[in-house]
Amino acid sequence: MKKQRVLAAAVMTPVAIAIVLLLPTHWLAGVFAVTLLLALWELSRMVGVEHTIGRVAYLAGNAAIMAWLAWFGLPGLGLVIVLLGVMFWLLVCLWLLRFDFASGDGAGPRLLKLLAGSLAVIPAWVALGILHAGNPGEPALVGPGWALLVLAMIWASDTGAYFTGMRFGRRKLSPRISPNKTWEGFWGGMALSVAVGLAVAPFLGVGLAQLPAMALLAAAVCVAAVIGDLFESLIKRHAGCKDSGTLIPGHGGVYDRLDSVLAALPVAVLVKAVLGL
Repeated sequence: MKKQRVLAAAVMTPVAIAIVLLLPTHWLAGVFAVTLLLALWELSRMVGVEHTIGRVAYLAGNAAIMAWLAWFGLPGLGLVIVLLGVMFWLLVCLWLLRFDFASGDGAGPRLLKLLAGSLAVIPAWVALGILHAGNPGEPALVGPGWALLVLAMIWASDTGAYFTGMRFGRRKLSPRISPNKTWEGFWGGMALSVAVGLAVAPFLGVGLAQLPAMALLAAAVCVAAVIGDLFESLIKRHAGCKDSGTLIPGHGGVYDRLDSVLAALPVAVLVKAVLGL
């Protein structure tokens, strides 16, 4: 399993980097939209939508929202959606404290989790587009560079948490939701995320005086990534499954790879804007 995981990561990582750096924003948005819809397909299965027609309708609804935003979105609407996404993840923090909330098999819990999936996916999709497009007047690669940096900080958070937790982990972070996560792993992930942010900052035109702000951005990305990861773990605990799917060898499903990204992207855009980076 570990060998499969490493091989899959070795293939996916350079492909993801190439897509972010080389594709125009509208093409990147299309690729990311398809990936997110695959994650929602897995989510609909996990929450108990048994009929294919219902799952297709759910995906079609989310795809229609993305298409409308791409073609008819109003100026400034993207930032409003990002803010709504951050507010959703703040509510998720409360959800994580109530393990049994919406844990039943009825229509109510199912609809709530489907809505949660849309509230996670749409703002993340918008946020990546905002990061990648950059600001008017910036060099062409600055926007893609920021998008790749935020993704790199998320990956660093996950990687640092995994290896630090495996070596030093003692205190459980959330034993009922994700027994393998530890506070030591959390801090290790944050340290690596901040280190990546500070190392790349000069290449994006971030001056010495802005480095504390960059460190704060990386820390916020790390916290959000953990929340996104825990939320998917909660959904899987409710569903009684280990992985969201089997599409990626050694990694599970698409949602398993995007759980941290969904929460971290809108938080990154908002914090970046507030800090003036």
